[in-house]
Amino acid sequence: MSLLPHQVELLAPAKTAAIGREAILHGADAVYIGGPSFGARHNACNSVADIAELAQFAHRYHARIFATLNTILHEAELEPARKLIYELYEAGVDALIVQDMGILELDLPPIELHASTQCDIRTPEKARFLADSGFSQLVLARELTIQQVRQISEYVGDSATIEYFIHGALCVAFSGQCYISHAETGRSANRGDCSQACRLPYTLTDQSGAVVAFEKHLLSMKDNNQSTNLAALLDAGVRSLKIEGRYKDVSYVKNITAHYRQLLDEIFAQRSDLAPASSGKSDIFFTPNPDKTFHRGSTDYFATGRHEDIGAFDSPKFVGVPLGTVVAVSKDSLDIATTEAMSNGDGINFMRKREVVGLQANTVQVLKQKEGETVYRVVPNELSTLVGLKVGTDVSRNRDHAWELALLKPSAERNIDVWVKLSGVPKGLTLTLTDADGISASATLNQALEPARDATKAWSTLRDNLAKFGNTIFAPQEIVLDLSQAWFIPASSLNALRREAIERLEQARLKAWIRPTRKAALEPPVPYPEKTLSYLANVYNSLAWQFYHKHGVEVIDAAYEAHEEAGEVSVMITKHCLRFSFNLCPKQAKGVQGVMGQIKADPMILKSGNETYTLKFECRPCEMHVMGKMKKHILKSPPPSEIPYSAPLQFFKQCPV
Repeated sequence: MSLLPHQVELLAPAKTAAIGREAILHGADAVYIGGPSFGARHNACNSVADIAELAQFAHRYHARIFATLNTILHEAELEPARKLIYELYEAGVDALIVQDMGILELDLPPIELHASTQCDIRTPEKARFLADSGFSQLVLARELTIQQVRQISEYVGDSATIEYFIHGALCVAFSGQCYISHAETGRSANRGDCSQACRLPYTLTDQSGAVVAFEKHLLSMKDNNQSTNLAALLDAGVRSLKIEGRYKDVSYVKNITAHYRQLLDEIFAQRSDLAPASSGKSDIFFTPNPDKTFHRGSTDYFATGRHEDIGAFDSPKFVGVPLGTVVAVSKDSLDIATTEAMSNGDGINFMRKREVVGLQANTVQVLKQKEGETVYRVVPNELSTLVGLKVGTDVSRNRDHAWELALLKPSAERNIDVWVKLSGVPKGLTLTLTDADGISASATLNQALEPARDATKAWSTLRDNLAKFGNTIFAPQEIVLDLSQAWFIPASSLNALRREAIERLEQARLKAWIRPTRKAALEPPVPYPEKTLSYLANVYNSLAWQFYHKHGVEVIDAAYEAHEEAGEVSVMITKHCLRFSFNLCPKQAKGVQGVMGQIKADPMILKSGNETYTLKFECRPCEMHVMGKMKKHILKSPPPSEIPYSAPLQFFKQCPV
């Protein structure tokens, strides 16, 4: 049995390569980033050249770069996708995160493949199938409990790494199982262009027409936060902990990455069986606080079971954290009593009926202080926001200007421990550097040496000069002078020797980095757990069809985006249940005298503007289905593709004769 610790990966998002660098500096072991296309985020694209520079930077720390290629691909996009994959591989990308099984049928470079959360991995059987089919890492569904994660991890064993989302925005639907955006607008979530219908206000009624909830954001979830569950997730077998947020700004990435880096390091300090998956230690120059950057409230979702308070029904916006209470309002200012420090530029908001009203504090002035509480006079940027504001209103702060300023400056350093040894050799000196990973490099100074006149001063000067690692990625831990006597060595010669040794150590680290390669699929191909696939399998091209057929699937429907589903179908499948949220679930009534048996899981109606959906409840798996039809003009339009094509692709459920 191996005594080596399990490597745990903190995986951070990057909208841009510059944000990716900051993620690594703030403690990420890996970064995932979108390329120029097919990355499931239309507004988070990056050039291959930028990704190459990021990969070079990351590999200095033996951190990894994953490129997202996780949309479903139209037939016309397969060849451009294949060419892009080769470009990303040549750029130094360590792995691809993919959804479309057609990619596995392409002629690919030997790059590691990760199964996206869009693959909807909820069962041990599906997880093991993907692992046996060539995936090295599996991103599990966010809706799983820790116990379910453990079951999958044990079933998969060492055949794949288990990855799990620990922070960020939550899609209300099972990933890959949401079609409401495409049905309404023709913009496909599975192709990276979601219209976010889940963040709209809805009215919920029962079958009799009675209103259960009016104009609430009933499909909008709070944000995921697994801060208190990290140890349990690690015990369940998770080895890659993922932060959501490829649309988030640099402050969010810095803050959340540093937050989880510190939490994980605290766990590792107590656990010799666990270690970070990359090199170096991050020195954070601020106090991370997840409440300070964008979130819609926090939930651990279903990790510890079903809870009633997972929804952000009042607003999908960043309301922030409670700040204080309005104690006075005038025509051009408001006074706020709070125990927190305020500053010019703070963002403040409050609820006006059903609406979140936000204002920016142009100026903030202390009026009085008493027993730990301060009253500030705030002059807002827009005086109209004061209309209707009343004394006694609670206010929150969603922008702490002083705190954010700290994050706009350099806010972290990441250094690798190094041990320094200066030795005498027949023709001069050799400087050897050995880092925390055991990688060594040496440089030699061929120069006649003269004894120092002041030996004590010479020893001290040598140590001081050798300790000057400046803006490098290394931090000296020990300096050993293996010399027969104190020599006089010009500072310029010693500096040049040190610079050369550092440069060689950096080169040695890059050379020592071994990029993981694609895992071979088992032969003969393992059977898929099901024989029939509906549109929910998202098969959008002939190679995806070929993949499933090769694995024993007999009937394969085309993806929803192929425009073959004309009738009412599930346009969203979710673990979130509105019956449960409003105490109308039959399971909640079980055992309650006078109520048990009176509540049934009858359909309900969900309405937003001109859109009306039927909600159906599947009590055995505890799921809610949002039922709807694709709009006629969308149904009649060509299936979406980024690449022009001359004729529509014909899909066959079964192999044509």
